[in-house]
Amino acid sequence: MKKKQKQNFALSIEKESILRKFTILFLLMSFLPMSLLYYLYFQIKEYGSVQISEENFNLTLSIIIIGIIVGYFAMRSVIKKVMELAHANRKALEKILSPDKIKELSNEKNEIAVLAKSFKSITQRLEENVQNLKSAKQTLHAVMTKIGHGISNIQNIDTFLELILETITDAFLGEVGVLLVRTEKENELQIRTIHGIKSKRLKKNKISFESESVFADILASKKPRIISDIEPETLELKKYDPLFKPPLLCSPLIVHENCCGIIAVSGKIKSKNFGEDELNQFFNFASQTAVALENSRLNKNIEKTYFETISALALAVDAKDKYSRGHLERVSKYCVQTAEKLGLEEEDINTLRDAAKLHDLGKIGIPDEVLAKKGPLNDQEWALMRKHPEIGESIIKPIRSLNHLCDIIRHHHEKLDGSGYPDGIKGDNITPLVRILTVADIYDALTTNRSYRERMPKEKAYQLLRNMQDQIDQDIVETFIETLEEETLP
Repeated sequence: MKKKQKQNFALSIEKESILRKFTILFLLMSFLPMSLLYYLYFQIKEYGSVQISEENFNLTLSIIIIGIIVGYFAMRSVIKKVMELAHANRKALEKILSPDKIKELSNEKNEIAVLAKSFKSITQRLEENVQNLKSAKQTLHAVMTKIGHGISNIQNIDTFLELILETITDAFLGEVGVLLVRTEKENELQIRTIHGIKSKRLKKNKISFESESVFADILASKKPRIISDIEPETLELKKYDPLFKPPLLCSPLIVHENCCGIIAVSGKIKSKNFGEDELNQFFNFASQTAVALENSRLNKNIEKTYFETISALALAVDAKDKYSRGHLERVSKYCVQTAEKLGLEEEDINTLRDAAKLHDLGKIGIPDEVLAKKGPLNDQEWALMRKHPEIGESIIKPIRSLNHLCDIIRHHHEKLDGSGYPDGIKGDNITPLVRILTVADIYDALTTNRSYRERMPKEKAYQLLRNMQDQIDQDIVETFIETLEEETLP
């Protein structure tokens, strides 16, 4: 039992902190000398002199010496553990600290100082790691935001290419990124998008190059290049400063063994040049970008086929009625002229043009006897005719690439006062593009022959449009009339 208690005591002492061990050993070492001093003090106080035999003195001195020796080895054991800890710590730090810091620690002989400096270095490294993690988190958040924005605009390939180029340029610490695509001409590239330069003048510009130029070499060899400086063979790059400022990473855009363009990152932040590893990574990024471009081209071809097929269907409907034949083309022309006069964006103009060509598509679902009836329609026939905007919308709605035309096609017969069809919407619920198409549609209907009446002179049609001030947008009416009048001037 006593042996077990001694073992437990020894284990408990072993697990204690170095400071506690030191305190216990110091007290044990001090006990015998203090006891001897107290004994001598008691002898002097009691007898006026020290009463101790030589035998007792030798025994006491031996015990003190033995205590000092035991204390020495015990203290040495504790200090040795501190030294071993410092040595192990130094070995571990050699794997993570810089050579200069390791050399500094190696010159230090005081183990406690080594520990203190080591812990300070570790603390600094941890703080740096925390800052790096924060920076990485912010960068990741920014990239995810850009990707989210790009995905939400995935139908606009230019937006997605801008995101790709910005990400690649930042990843390689470049200053300027540029993406060029091949045109129909053999020795010509068109600037598709730029990152790092805000000049709108450079965008969509075309670059012509000689057959012996660096561009021709990259396209022919289908290999990426690092251009460290402007050499005689790359002297032409100076003409396009600051797009191609050395050092420069250039890679062809290759898909299915075909080269469709070039992507380049120029300038280098925090470094003098690009490395071979960066060149290989850049080539991989370029290959993925080329795939995105090719997919976009294929999607555009599919969308073009969809539109052309449905346009042919709409024209077939238009041709069924000899009185309204050519109506779609004329209305489309009026819409584009008015939209350009109003200063609309190119994207909106294209949307309006396409919608105008398809706005009467729904008449394919209206019986021929109603479409070609001579004279006014009765209530039942009008009910059928009023369905054509909904039918037209239902035809194009399943085609995702034509979804942006749905609102215009469905609502081109709506009026500002709510008297239109099919939904009876009014006021601000009718978009500007719909309002333009409505004016153009009414004007063309008034100025062409119909089965139930003769065509109206344009001046009378103008007046009728102006009289519909509660139903159609008068600002658009005036712009529309102004556009037509300018067209007729000699």
